[in-house]
Amino acid sequence: MNTPVSAATATRGLVVLRRAWRGLEHVLEWAQAPALLAARAYVAWVFFLSGLQSLRDWPATLWLYENCFHVALLPPAAAAVAGTAGEVLLPPLLALGLYGRFGALGLFVVNIVALLSYLHALQTPAIMFHFIWGILLLLVALWGPGAWSLDAWRARRARDMVPA
Repeated sequence: MNTPVSAATATRGLVVLRRAWRGLEHVLEWAQAPALLAARAYVAWVFFLSGLQSLRDWPATLWLYENCFHVALLPPAAAAVAGTAGEVLLPPLLALGLYGRFGALGLFVVNIVALLSYLHALQTPAIMFHFIWGILLLLVALWGPGAWSLDAWRARRARDMVPA
């Protein structure tokens, strides 16, 4: 038997849906800080390990830049120094969220240059990792490093120090 839904029942259903949606939004907003921290830590770790590997075997790094990684506009030795410096110096900034947008944008550039420099030698899964890292870095650059970062801590501290 089909009975029409009363207006009161429909209104109650909408109220329940609105409350559920607000609860879900609250959970998602809470999850932003740990998700951004996880993204920052993951990408920072990947690039930092790569930079350490470059430093461990500097002659091999130079050989790769001279023979495999062709960076436009830079001689191989300068590209090796710049790339390795970016991979070693920017990840701590990103991981800590200290000048987090700067670190994210810097590593975004390092990632793009690396991808374009040896795209010809990469297989599809490696290319996809570069895309994933690029997306995560772009998210941090656009939205900032999040509430669990030194940037956010510094901003809160500056706000608290403003005289009332």
